[in-house]
Amino acid sequence: MRVLGIETTCDETAAAIVRLKPEGGGEVLADEVMSQIAEHQTYGGVVPELAARAHIEVIDRLIVRAFEAAGCRLADLDGIAAAAGPGLIGGVVIGLTTAKALALAARKPFIAVNHLEAHALTARLSGGLDFPYLLLLVSGGHTQLVAVKGVGNYLRLGATVDDAVGEAFDKIAKVLGLGYPGGPFVEREALKGNPARFDLPRPMLGREKPDFSFSGLKTAVRLEAERIAPLTSADVADLCASFQAAVIDTLADRLRAGLRVFGDRVGPCQTMVVAGGVAANNAIRRALMRFCGEAGLRLVVPPIPLCTDNGTMIAWAGIERLTLGLSDDMTFAARPRWPLDAEGEAAHHGKA
Repeated sequence: MRVLGIETTCDETAAAIVRLKPEGGGEVLADEVMSQIAEHQTYGGVVPELAARAHIEVIDRLIVRAFEAAGCRLADLDGIAAAAGPGLIGGVVIGLTTAKALALAARKPFIAVNHLEAHALTARLSGGLDFPYLLLLVSGGHTQLVAVKGVGNYLRLGATVDDAVGEAFDKIAKVLGLGYPGGPFVEREALKGNPARFDLPRPMLGREKPDFSFSGLKTAVRLEAERIAPLTSADVADLCASFQAAVIDTLADRLRAGLRVFGDRVGPCQTMVVAGGVAANNAIRRALMRFCGEAGLRLVVPPIPLCTDNGTMIAWAGIERLTLGLSDDMTFAARPRWPLDAEGEAAHHGKA
């Protein structure tokens, strides 16, 4: 089974072709990504209109490149998958429409993939990972703790009540005059800084429900920066180190709460998966390794290129769904908001 995956939910245009191996897991035949960082750097964040325009300009060429890299044609595919949300609606529509057109032309199954589900399932690409497991999803747009019980079967245990952790990294970088996207710049500065210099808050610490909050932490960094302005290079490094240390402490505390809830609602937890762009942060990865070692958990983190948005995760999610006989018709609409869990889905439709 070979599936083309298309990802256009934010500021990366991506197309990948993945093959299901007979022994389980997947083989990546092609993985093409076109980043838009240069287009958005001036603005310090993603501009939806610019992102949509960039997707239109490159998506066809990127898909052709994927076919060339994989050494196959459209007729050789078993299905075509696209991220149908959540994300910036302009970009989502472009990827979704492209996938539908290809599926119609080739008379192949079309699979509408939830971007969050793709992150949740990516760790299974290498094989050897069974359900259930605890997912920590940490990215620019999402921070969630999810019990992954099976394909399409998710229980959200906790989520951020305000900013996602990746968004907080970006905003801190902007406050301190660093580059965009902020995560790598903050991480680099933190390596040079003193994490104990600034006494920053650890939001939600000790709360029973495993929710997250990063808005107050972000504000605390800004207030400290204003208090000691003008900032020296050492000040910036110390602020970044103190911020990153607060994030790590907060994640560890929220994970402890999440494990308790997982045990109550699902059963004993043996494996934790970390996904999303923030999972590329080496300090956070090391801290999570320590946490899982102390908790007796197996930690699974996808390779760094698969932590950020990519077409491979969409193709693999398409394979997981197609293997179960799941596909979608051409009426499936782009969804700027698309909760992963059934409870969130019901609440979303109730509001609508």
